[in-house]
This record gives sequence, structure tokens and C-alpha cells, in this order.
Amino acid sequence: MKILVINSGSSSIKFQIIDQDTEQVVASGLLERIGMSEGRMKYKSNGSKTVIDKPIPDHETGLDMVLSTIIDPKIGALKSLEEIGACGHRVVHGGEKFTSSVLIDDEVLRGLEEVSDMAPLHNPANIMGIKAAIKKLPGVPNVAVFDTAFHQTMPQVNYMYALPYKLYEDYGMRRYGFHGTSHQFVAQRTAEILGKPIEELNIITCHLGNGCSITAVKGGKSIDTSLGYGTFCGLVMGTRSGDVDPAILFDLMENKGWSLEQIKTMVYKESGLLGLSEISMDMRDIEEKMFAGNQRAKLTFDIFADRVKKYIGSYAATLGTLDAIVFTAGIGENGWELREQICDNMDVFGIKLDLEANQIKGVERVISAPDSEVAVLLVPTNEELMIARETVRLAT
Repeated sequence: MKILVINSGSSSIKFQIIDQDTEQVVASGLLERIGMSEGRMKYKSNGSKTVIDKPIPDHETGLDMVLSTIIDPKIGALKSLEEIGACGHRVVHGGEKFTSSVLIDDEVLRGLEEVSDMAPLHNPANIMGIKAAIKKLPGVPNVAVFDTAFHQTMPQVNYMYALPYKLYEDYGMRRYGFHGTSHQFVAQRTAEILGKPIEELNIITCHLGNGCSITAVKGGKSIDTSLGYGTFCGLVMGTRSGDVDPAILFDLMENKGWSLEQIKTMVYKESGLLGLSEISMDMRDIEEKMFAGNQRAKLTFDIFADRVKKYIGSYAATLGTLDAIVFTAGIGENGWELREQICDNMDVFGIKLDLEANQIKGVERVISAPDSEVAVLLVPTNEELMIARETVRLAT
């Protein structure tokens, strides 16, 4: 049986076809610029790549393109759509209503609509993808896998903010966390690599990409994470600020004449690597300029590494003991110089990197020194596989 994994954005659809038995990707693709005058579909299968340029007016049309392409006699990966046994959907926010992956029915759809306001840039698009799949593949079960679900095991002491309790009771304002599917996957894979039951391990997972978060995983469960109610707190990110003193934002609005929209645009789209460096939101560009002697790029690199280091220290204290640190996502998997700087001078936690082993990009490997008390690993994330596994668990 094949699993269709769908990650539906506001103007895009990412998809993979994964074989249930082998867990291998048999086809994948990306549809971009949905709803715009010019659309594009990038498709990979059987070692070949295809690009199709044509307007994609809506998500339903986009899914039509996906389904017709994957059974195309020349470039398709399947003989017929009957090979698709289930669809798994990434859903960004489940609130407190959805604490684990769930088989989708009419009641679940209504529940997804109810929590949509908690992720207005993501959840409505996720729902559009779900509705398109239900319509185009009648009878095929659909499963929602939530970015927030893995973090629902956090104790209240870690997810509550020190705000009036009424805000939590009335509006659900608390820490939710994101990137949960990625954190869960790399934590499980770390336990497999180390050959130990995950129930016996304390792991810090570092998802470092354009969006960044760190999670303390105790016995396979998330007990704290750096992202919160929204998606700009915690670490420095590509264009998002990370932790910032709210007094700065109040001052900009009260005394400098900034509007709410200007503040939101700044902290979400104009801060982070881009805002600090005034060079790029891409760490690769920052590093290139840094190695060429650009001091602003060096400052940006140092600040990013410093914030990660501080969260690792904080979560090591939260966990009590630490068995492993794992780096994943675009920056985490490819930035070996950054990993080296983050792990430098961490002797107090028993962390010692193997400098030579660390000089790799995107390859699964233990990169700590043999005498390190804490294992340090690079594990490429695979959120789509995690979604497929959850889909198989609930739909078969």
C-alpha cells in the first residue's frame, strides 16, 4: 500500500508517495504559486525530474495535477490511484483539542476549523488540502498529524506563561510548541542509533532551519520547547526575532509611532538573521560573508550560536541528566562550523565534539568524541516519513 503525504500551504502543496512496507519514497513534488497567474509543479520519480508550468487556480486543481501526474503512463510512479491506501496531512496547530494524530471525519473537520485562528497562516491552508483529498479520493482514509501534538506532554509548569491565569482559561494562551513531528522523528532515530530504549534517554533535539526550535525530550516525551503560543519566540530564525524584551515593542508603538502591523512585520519577516546581518535570511550567505571578513555577518553567526547554546544549557538543567544532543533541519544538518561553535566550551555538561567527524553535511552520524559523556549526533529529519507512519498506524 502507498501513503500519500500532503503538506498544504497557502499557495503551495508539498507531497510524497511513500511505500508502507519499505518506507521508501517512490515519488515527490512541490506545487508553487497556487492561486496566482503562473503556477509550477516540480516532480521527481524513478530518478527523473519533471517541471510543469501552468496556472493552478486552487488547491483542488493542484491535487488534480498531483493525482494525474503520479499515474501518468510516462512519468508516473503508480499504475492507478487504487494503490493509495491513505492520505496523511501535516496540520500545524491542534491547540488543546487535538493532542495526538487523528483519523479525519466530519467532527474532526469542524474541530480543525475551530482552532484555525491559532495558526491563521497555516491551518486554513492545511484544511484546504484535506478537503481536496477527501473530494478527489473518496473512500480513502485521511489522517491529520499535528506539529503541536508531540509537545502536549509538557507539564503545566513548562507550558504556562506568568500572565493572568484567566487568559489561559478563556483563550487557551499557553506554550504549544511546533516542529513536533521533526523533534519526535529525530529523537526516536537517535535512540535507534545509540541502541538504547528511548524511555531511558534524555535528549535535546535542535531543529535549526529557517524556523528554529529546541526541545527537551525525556523518555521519548517532550517536556519543554522553545517555540510558544506563536512562532517568533525562542531562537533566532531566518527572519523571526526569537526572544525579545516586549518593552522594545511597547516603546516602538507608544513613543515611536509604529503600528501593530509594522511590529508584526518586523518580528516575523524583518528580524532574525536577515535583520541582524542586513545580508540574508540564509545562513549559507551569512557564513560566506563571515569567512570573507564581514564583521556584521560574524556577529549574526555568533548570536545565533549563542542562543542555541543557552537553550541547550537551560534544557540540560530541566532534564537533570543529558544523554544526547541531536542537530537537524537545514542549518543543523549542514552547518558544521556552527555545530562546532555551539558545542565549544560545553565541558560543564560533558559535551565534547569530534572535530573531524563533525565536518560533514546532511549525513547521519555520531559526531561526539569517544570520551564525550554526552552523545552528539547529526540526524537528517524526515517529517514526511513520520506522518506516513502515523497514517499507517491510524488508517490500517
